[in-house]
Amino acid sequence: MNAKNNINQFNTDPSKGLNQGEVGNNLKTYGYNEVPEKKTSSLLKFLSKFWGLSPCMLELIIILSWFLHKYSDAYIVLGLLLFNAVIGFVQENNAASAVEALRKKLQVNVKLLRGGEWKTVAARELVPGDIIRIRKGDFVPADVKIIQGEISIDQSALTGESLEVEKKPEEIIYSGSIVTKGEATGIVTLTGAHTRFGKTIELVKTARPKSHIDEIISKVVKWLLVIVGTLLSVALIVAYLKGINLLDILPLMLVLLLGAIPVALTAMFTVCMALGSKELVRQGVLVTRLNAPDDAASMDILCVDKTGTLTLNKLSVAKLHAAKDYKEEDVLLYGALASQEANHDSIDMAFINAAKQENILNNSFVQKTFIPFDAKTRKTEATIKNGNEEFKVMKGAFNVIARLCDLDERSSTDWAATINDFAKQGYRTLAVAKANKNDKPGFVGLAALHDPPRTDSKELINELKKLGVSVKMLTGDALPIAIEIATTVDLGGTIIKAPELKKEDKGNLAELLEKNSGLAEIYPEDKYDIVKAFQVKGHIVGMTGDGVNDAPALKQAEVGIAVSNATDVAKGAASIVLTQEGLSNILSPVKVGRMMFERINTWILNKIARTILKTCFVVIAFLLLGKFIVSASAMLIMIFMTDFVKISLSTDNVKWSEKPAKWDINGLAKIGIVIGLIMTLEAFGILYIGLDYFHLNADSGALDTFCFELLLFFALFSIFVVREKKHFWHSAPSKTLLFLLVADMALGIIFSTFGLLGFKAIPLTQTFIVFIYTAVCSFIINDLIKFMLFKKWSLKTV
Repeated sequence: MNAKNNINQFNTDPSKGLNQGEVGNNLKTYGYNEVPEKKTSSLLKFLSKFWGLSPCMLELIIILSWFLHKYSDAYIVLGLLLFNAVIGFVQENNAASAVEALRKKLQVNVKLLRGGEWKTVAARELVPGDIIRIRKGDFVPADVKIIQGEISIDQSALTGESLEVEKKPEEIIYSGSIVTKGEATGIVTLTGAHTRFGKTIELVKTARPKSHIDEIISKVVKWLLVIVGTLLSVALIVAYLKGINLLDILPLMLVLLLGAIPVALTAMFTVCMALGSKELVRQGVLVTRLNAPDDAASMDILCVDKTGTLTLNKLSVAKLHAAKDYKEEDVLLYGALASQEANHDSIDMAFINAAKQENILNNSFVQKTFIPFDAKTRKTEATIKNGNEEFKVMKGAFNVIARLCDLDERSSTDWAATINDFAKQGYRTLAVAKANKNDKPGFVGLAALHDPPRTDSKELINELKKLGVSVKMLTGDALPIAIEIATTVDLGGTIIKAPELKKEDKGNLAELLEKNSGLAEIYPEDKYDIVKAFQVKGHIVGMTGDGVNDAPALKQAEVGIAVSNATDVAKGAASIVLTQEGLSNILSPVKVGRMMFERINTWILNKIARTILKTCFVVIAFLLLGKFIVSASAMLIMIFMTDFVKISLSTDNVKWSEKPAKWDINGLAKIGIVIGLIMTLEAFGILYIGLDYFHLNADSGALDTFCFELLLFFALFSIFVVREKKHFWHSAPSKTLLFLLVADMALGIIFSTFGLLGFKAIPLTQTFIVFIYTAVCSFIINDLIKFMLFKKWSLKTV
């Protein structure tokens, strides 16, 4: 079936597209342009929570407890295992919901003709019969038959074919292909599951955190296991020498070992990032993977485009300069005829709008063919028919047009001087040419385009500098224009020409880039090399982009940022997509990411300090008293009460750092070990009171409860202490964190007072003394020591 038959089949007017009534009817007949997604069974997801290191250790403790006839311990651990599975299942669903929300926000859009007007809508709303426009960098959102134009596509994701495929009028382009060259107008023939390959086109491919998070967890585990493993080995040797049955103490040993594993750290990462991503959505920033803000927190160099980021990208024709035998309106007319309105390209629209204002465009000019701008050719070209006359028009970079027109050296020098004068005023200049049929192009003149800087660009750059992020401007414009814009937005430093980079060897390239504030006359392909050069020097790089040629650099950069008008391919390659024009929203992922970083650091620091406290206290007490003073079930209850409450740190009130975030697990471990050892000494102080004044040594059940309380209160109060690098009173915790910490304390008091979950009840007076003692030690002694440690070691994280 040819395109004409398709047009007749769907009753489509090629010049106007479908009307609203026809769209509604086709929507009822064919449905939305989407493919129902297969989802994993919720039951299988839940059952998977019983497999893994932590669940298997809990299951081993249950088996050992049952084998040793400690049935109450077995039931308690079983309950905790189920609780852990439920919490993990809920958290995973919440993270999945966040990804689904991002997927809906990051939808593919398409330019289509409806009711005689070109508009942009979500690809989901496409129906068979729609007339659409596709161009370089677009994902093809449905099966489309070309009516006009020629394009090259990449359909490797569908067929595995790695070579580009050329498509001409009357040929089908399948949904899921990527346009790599050219532009075309076509009619939608099939949508959704009815398309040839039946694939959903989406920008969010995955939202799983990268492996560096696993590396951080591994470093934390390594520190904890070395410390805990050493202490437990000593305890096992002593127990063996004393003739204690090792099977009796094995459950507690496993519990202490389990306490060294940051069970909830992965959940903390996921929840923190999901909440951060939702916050960014509210601020007009979308992420294609949940850990994108984490990368933004560490970014120390941001490479930005000039057009549309530092400037408004609202181009207007400021000045015209006609060649001999031509008038200024000829420059404007032929420039407009070498443009395509359906593309909504800012340069094309500047010419078209100016020509319409001057009333020099009319229906007598018919655009038969149009070759869009390409970074390699640096021009657009169109074949125009006006009555019996047929001619070609083109617009583009002066050196390209001048070469096509064979301008002599003197003329080129004179025109270049004019361009330089325009550039000093901040104008971008394009040359226009016209060629009659079978004739060589003739030079028509110059058009100076004005794209003023954004009012907030200067403030934005200064704010990024305060946050320790160095901004580098990359532009294809001439050096004088780049210097003018850089001066206006207070970028500082010097701007150099990109060709100068070619003279540098790779070893000096990064140093040259570091010394200067930007590059002019750059090609999109150069951006990848620039990102790599910065990364070799150890920088965390952010890169903005909007075109298909920017995709490699966006993918290579740790923080790839697609601006609001970016192509689908650029958005798919980026980790962050801005939904508002300009770069003002780029501050949001930097600040939110650094806040997330501070919260995760607090979790890690508290985990290390608390693990040192638990293990040292239990093992040293065993060595001194010859018995374990707290049961395995009591330790497990305490671990789960504190670990999962600490996930609420993801909501805590924190201040972002004024320096790029850098993980320093070794520095955190040093501080955590010192604080943990201080708490251990303090814990033995209150244990002495319990043994000497409350005579708990004669009552193992009461001693177990007493030790559970002191470990629980120290753990919870330490969160208040370590969440603030200054003194604890400098910032208030979030309402969620405060509520859960208080609720956790109340729950612990209830267990101890009423003897629930296998605990033996102890008097409230003992609980009150433990509470006051741990609070005083935490808020006075430990807070002062923490403040001094942070000040002395000056962590990279501060």
